[in-house]
Amino acid sequence: MISSQIQKLNSTEPLSSLLPKPSILSHGNPSLPIYKQQHLPKRQANFRIRAALGNAKVLSKPSTTETAVKVNATVTVKVTIGGIFSNIGLTIPLDELTEVFGKSFLLELVSSQLDPNTGLEKETIKAYAHKASQKDDEVKYETKFTVPAGFGAVGAVLVENQHHKEIFLKDIVLEGFPNGPVNVECDSWAHSKYDDSKKRIFFANKSYITSETPDGLKRLREQELEDIRGNGEGERKSHERIYDYDTYNDLGFPDISSKLARPVLGGKERPYPRRCRTGRPRTRKDPSSESKSLINYVPRDEVFSEVKQITFSAKTLKSVLNALLPSIESVFEDPKLGFPYFNAIDSLFDEGVTLPKPKNTGFLRTVLPRLVKTFREGGDELLLFDTPDMIDRDKFSWFKDEEFSRQTLAGLNPFSIQLVTEWPLTSKLDPEIYGPPESMITTELWEKEIGGIMTVEEAMKQKRIFMLDYHDLYLPYVNKVRELEGTTLYGSRTLFFLMENGTLRPLAIELTRPPSGDKPQWKQVFTPSCSDATGCWLWRLAKAHVCAHDSGYHQLVIHWLRTHCCAEPYIIAANRQLSAMHPINRLLRPHFRYTMEINALARESLINAAGIIETTFSPGKYCMELSSVAYDKLWRFDTEALPADLIRRGMAVEDPTARHGLKLTIEDYPFANDGLVLWDAIKEWVGDYVKHYYPEASMVESDKELQAWWTEVRAKGHEDKKDEPWWPVLKTQENLVHVLTTIIWVTSGHHAAVNFGQYMYGGYFPNRPTIARTNMPTESPSDEEWKLFLKKPELSLRAAKLLEGKYDSVSGWHTGIKLKQRIPQIPKRQISI
Repeated sequence: MISSQIQKLNSTEPLSSLLPKPSILSHGNPSLPIYKQQHLPKRQANFRIRAALGNAKVLSKPSTTETAVKVNATVTVKVTIGGIFSNIGLTIPLDELTEVFGKSFLLELVSSQLDPNTGLEKETIKAYAHKASQKDDEVKYETKFTVPAGFGAVGAVLVENQHHKEIFLKDIVLEGFPNGPVNVECDSWAHSKYDDSKKRIFFANKSYITSETPDGLKRLREQELEDIRGNGEGERKSHERIYDYDTYNDLGFPDISSKLARPVLGGKERPYPRRCRTGRPRTRKDPSSESKSLINYVPRDEVFSEVKQITFSAKTLKSVLNALLPSIESVFEDPKLGFPYFNAIDSLFDEGVTLPKPKNTGFLRTVLPRLVKTFREGGDELLLFDTPDMIDRDKFSWFKDEEFSRQTLAGLNPFSIQLVTEWPLTSKLDPEIYGPPESMITTELWEKEIGGIMTVEEAMKQKRIFMLDYHDLYLPYVNKVRELEGTTLYGSRTLFFLMENGTLRPLAIELTRPPSGDKPQWKQVFTPSCSDATGCWLWRLAKAHVCAHDSGYHQLVIHWLRTHCCAEPYIIAANRQLSAMHPINRLLRPHFRYTMEINALARESLINAAGIIETTFSPGKYCMELSSVAYDKLWRFDTEALPADLIRRGMAVEDPTARHGLKLTIEDYPFANDGLVLWDAIKEWVGDYVKHYYPEASMVESDKELQAWWTEVRAKGHEDKKDEPWWPVLKTQENLVHVLTTIIWVTSGHHAAVNFGQYMYGGYFPNRPTIARTNMPTESPSDEEWKLFLKKPELSLRAAKLLEGKYDSVSGWHTGIKLKQRIPQIPKRQISI
């Protein structure tokens, strides 16, 4: 996905904290606790509410000055490894650096009021801050101001950083006003004046909707937004805070090889959300593609915090790999060879892998506490992996149909199962291209498998038939994928029946290959046959293919597309159109934390050409194209809300008498049961928050910044879908609450559901393979292949589940590596941060 979150008012205690810490390829989203019912106070002139960046508090009446007062200013600076202190070392006494700290910061106090005589902004009050003390990683700078009578409330502080490097400001506290201190929470970088002559603007901790901005701050409010938007030109520099849009045109490496060229995602041909613009030069061989650089720009405040960088950054992880990979490579044999037997996989968790002793084990222990589990004293080292929870008690659970069904509802991807509402099952693809559309899962097959319990008509009426449908999405890519080495693909449908005890029973799997060359369409249905060994092993092989399909859809669509890629436009638009003092900006900011940095790292090493996604998932080089097709055909903002998503998939119906207003089609659906509790908690909190700042519906429609944000989300961030009729409009408080609740849900609860179980379910990769390498034995087998399958079917199952590749500690996915010793493979591991 972190500690920033919407928190309690006054002393209200949270009932629980539902979301765990973020992990690799996760948002870094804040967890969102559920709170006892607590309503915000009515809007009053002498109270102001600050929320979402820390503990929400009822703050005091704005400080004004009737007579001149002496004010002490304290600036807290975080000592950072990458900031100003990195080039002098943390052990050098800062007191001795007089040439640096003689004039460290120029502070200017800005009045919230205009001069009543001239109607112009009042002159700012200036003073230089000097170092006063240091404790641990915080340095205090102090200065004094004489604030004249009638200056009014301090609404902002301008900061000019006199150093040659950026500095991270934690906060500025002004003490001495008769009505109490003025707090300015910064939690941001102040660029060096040598990088940018413009002063950094920090507003005091009072939120204003656009129309209520104090006159003395209106120009600064607009100026800050103009600076953040930039002019759309030039290559972005690392110290900048400029947010702009671009297509996904940086995934390929056409200058290196034509095989590494990738199409641009975003536009009429391949619709896609927009990412943050970096302005890097175009490639030589493809003017539509953007070149790579050493620094993948994201706006400065979107970059990982120092703590996050220590545990998860590209540089740190590269250091880890450089330290560990030579040891692993020393025992490589042939990366294309697979497991000789299933027990070899178990040995990774039971016995570990003996490796030559790495040079820096302390570093590995710190950064990879789960991956590098055991070290021997002296001699070679033992690399031992944690046993995933799902096989800790029963190592054969992944083999069982009951677990296959359970994970469909309560596993890593609970978003795909849907109610079957039409019978017979029929493809919507063009039959001239893809062959007959009718499914081979027929009424006759139903009668054979379940007819003794009820007819298909009765099951449809009682809402007892469910399906995983990866047929029409995958089928157009089957022939393309099969041209790639080491992978294969089918279109698939998996049918389930809801039993009387509330559990799912798998009934049938249909695998389809479209016409290819002179070969007609091939399709076959497999059932959980127990009558003969051949049928039983074919069923297991079919399940392996379906698991690979589900793994790909989960990672490419449900996880990456919906909670990372589609969320980035919300973040860009919020920063471009909502002032830092806007209450909606402050509400959303914690839920956006780190998303853009993680997305940028994903473009660098996960979703790029020949990256981890392409090398470990069945669609190969077509992975991102497939996610573009899913965005085009399936993504709608109005069904991103949890209740709407459940209703769309037939997993719930509206029922005013039921808890949460929904009646679930399957009562024991843990994702929905828990998710709806969280959804209601988010909605209640957001509702109180919105109604505090927008007591009248007209205030929502007239808020220029708010409307500009939502317009830009549609028109620029999701430009390829800007004309769709399903976009909500912001006319009432209810409209705004629904939009905000949906966004917060997607970046918190939705993301948590599909992210934090990755190692539990994927750590033992036979349970959740990401790629299938062999076709079904019944699809045009040679006599020799068929005989081999009949003799040793388990070899076909292992081959279907094998993962080729390279070691990687970033992605949370697995590869296969043949070792010279008895332990044949090292799986990729997800590292929780």
